[in-house]
Amino acid sequence: MALDNFSLFDALRTKLNWHQTRQSMLAQNVANADTPNYRARDLAPVDFRQTLQLAGAGDVSTTLTHVAHIEGAAASLSGAFDAERSGGFEITPEGNEVVLEEQMMKVTSNQMDYQMASTLYSRSLGLLKIAINRRG
Repeated sequence: MALDNFSLFDALRTKLNWHQTRQSMLAQNVANADTPNYRARDLAPVDFRQTLQLAGAGDVSTTLTHVAHIEGAAASLSGAFDAERSGGFEITPEGNEVVLEEQMMKVTSNQMDYQMASTLYSRSLGLLKIAINRRG
């Protein structure tokens, strides 16, 4: 069975690719901080509900299997995988709207989110390895 059959891995790969693309776009913003009339760009968040539906997972929810368990609800995720204007508030006299402090905060946030998704991906692989080894 290939990892492509698991919608969780597909969603995590999409998230990791999104963060790589966003890092590139944020780097372009920083590189063009002195370019006249340059407008900062960013990516809209990924819609993981749509990613899961395209993978055939449908709605993911918990199931009550024991009376002592608490029933849960599916998480709500929204967004799209499109570029959008950053919408900065400061514009220099040359027409540039890149604020380096703002861009560096976005870069740091993006890096932390990438590390979280990468850790989740590798730990999920570890759980699969444990499950396969216990089968026999």
